[in-house]
Amino acid sequence: MTLHPAVLALLASSLTVSAMVLYAGWYGMAVRAKWDINSGSEVQVGLERRTYLVSTILGYALVFQLLSLFLFIYTADDLHKLFTGAMCAAGTLNVNGFGYPVLILKVVNFILAGVWLIINHVDTRGYDYPLIRVKYALLGLLAPLVLLETLLMFGFFSGLRPDVITSCCGSLFSSDRPGIAGDLASLPYTIVRPVFFASIAATTVSGLLFYLKGRGAYLFSAVSGTTFLVASASLVSFICLYYYELPTHHCPFCILQGEYGHAGYALYASLLAGAVSGAGVGALAPFRDRASLKAVISGVQRRLAVVAVVMYLLFTALVSYRMLVSSFRLGGD
Repeated sequence: MTLHPAVLALLASSLTVSAMVLYAGWYGMAVRAKWDINSGSEVQVGLERRTYLVSTILGYALVFQLLSLFLFIYTADDLHKLFTGAMCAAGTLNVNGFGYPVLILKVVNFILAGVWLIINHVDTRGYDYPLIRVKYALLGLLAPLVLLETLLMFGFFSGLRPDVITSCCGSLFSSDRPGIAGDLASLPYTIVRPVFFASIAATTVSGLLFYLKGRGAYLFSAVSGTTFLVASASLVSFICLYYYELPTHHCPFCILQGEYGHAGYALYASLLAGAVSGAGVGALAPFRDRASLKAVISGVQRRLAVVAVVMYLLFTALVSYRMLVSSFRLGGD
């Protein structure tokens, strides 16, 4: 299975990204120990030169890390045809015990990589690299997670066997099935649906207030993160039902297929973009008083807040449009 072109691309890119992140993390330890912007020593000059190169290379690597999440999901969906019982990526990920841990790690690393790129962008705008220790400290958290993701991904793809009979998404995301998937599928739409729209409204209001007044960064970031979790649960609980027009089909992966216009990619991209942007607002908040960043961070935070609100509203618009045009109705709709 590891000879599949998409699998080879994922493994090769993951190894490359892991190597770059690990090297940057090792270099970051030297930066955190020896960095002194007020020093003109040979060591400091060498650190400054290498930092620019490492940050640039790592920036490209982490952008691919973001894109690799969608490539991984696409590959898992494409491989489902090789396994008896699988109807979509849900079945492929269930072939062995590595599939869903890899997916969860990829989502976590997507958000962390996005936040790192935001911090790195702001750091390069300051004349004295004011956030250099912060971004390398975050890299120290991200590096082992990226390495673990690569190891688990290799275990997942190398452990795929065509003779394995896997479960279909209908049974995996059944309200009668014990576990997280079953719990999400069994969430009552009468509660989840109003909570979903309320969380989008709260994110929009808190984002507008932050944009206008420049206060409440942590509140907006917390509300944005909560909305991401609520929207993710809502996808399984009731949103997917409107795409399938079936009251029992809760799978969040089938909507990635052409039969449903690949709608899942737009939904997930907008949701993740909103989560990263919202997290970025909060991540930058502690550094607003840095002298070299006072004229930078406020503007970046406001733009991130706008992006987060727009992405969540786009997600809501896509969902609402489907709910309106679908002939499927839930309960008393």
